[in-house]
Amino acid sequence: MNIFDAISARRSIKSFTDRPITNEEIEQLLSMAVLAPNHRMTEPWRFYVMGPEARAGFGYTLGLRKAKRVDEPNAKVAVIQKVEASHRDLPAMLAVATILHENPEIREEDYAATYMAIQNLCLAAPSLGLGTHVKSGGVMDDPRAREAIGVREGERIIATIALGEPAAMPDPKPRHSADEFTTWVA
Repeated sequence: MNIFDAISARRSIKSFTDRPITNEEIEQLLSMAVLAPNHRMTEPWRFYVMGPEARAGFGYTLGLRKAKRVDEPNAKVAVIQKVEASHRDLPAMLAVATILHENPEIREEDYAATYMAIQNLCLAAPSLGLGTHVKSGGVMDDPRAREAIGVREGERIIATIALGEPAAMPDPKPRHSADEFTTWVA
């Protein structure tokens, strides 16, 4: 698959088969991730490969946050349990963090580089028959999520990536043409 096809075919996969993901497959994807450009060669990315209990702990924390939107107590518990179980049952899940450099300019560059590493991983996954779903949000800063994943001080979780063999391939979402966002400057 050439890079144009890989980019065009990339989708956020929300359901996976039960096929186990091997450590070798994850290592292969991570080896592609670390080839991302990074200014000053800081290599700021940190990858956490989450086992079932770490995934469940993260899911529990996310479930607590989602349950805040529910009024009925039994429904709150059901939301928490559902999110916790859905994360535990994923074939594989990674958390991606970046080093928090004291220099704001380098910190911004490192954040961008870490997202480029995530994109490399996501574009490489289909070559192994795998799909990904990248998620970010406020839960990444929750101390309980950080604890479940084992993120070290001085690091910021950028995203989590669910990884597995796609159970179904979603249709592409409509996108605007690049020319709608492009200004040619003389």
